[in-house]
Amino acid sequence: MIEQDTIKLLRECDAGVKMGVSSIDDVLPYVRSGELKKLLETCKAEHEKLKEEIQKELDRFQDDGKEPNIMAKGMSWFKTNMKIAMDESDKTVADLMTDGCNMGVKSLNEYLNQYEAADEKSKDITKRLINLEEKLTVDIRGFL
Repeated sequence: MIEQDTIKLLRECDAGVKMGVSSIDDVLPYVRSGELKKLLETCKAEHEKLKEEIQKELDRFQDDGKEPNIMAKGMSWFKTNMKIAMDESDKTVADLMTDGCNMGVKSLNEYLNQYEAADEKSKDITKRLINLEEKLTVDIRGFL
């Protein structure tokens, strides 16, 4: 049970971190503020570090990980492009990123509860990803 929950939790973190990087990549071209751009690039770099750590753990179980849900990714892309088409501002970018981070935090907490038998290392990775998402929402509040 521990191994199965660990793998499942790591897969969800893998999909979440990939979704986070993709979302940041989607909005970066529209960012005007140097400060907001730096915050997003720093967060992306932290996501990529966690992605490598997650992949090492998945490799330990000979698991390929998980891609983000195609529908969720498509809806995110559509929402991003629609909102930015209507208002190409840092406020819109901050709003989109806040919504995405909040959804990520909610999902990751649900998975943390669902896969409670997962090992401590995978739980720690999940909590660090949650903290990273929460920190970004706090850091970009000034742009809302």
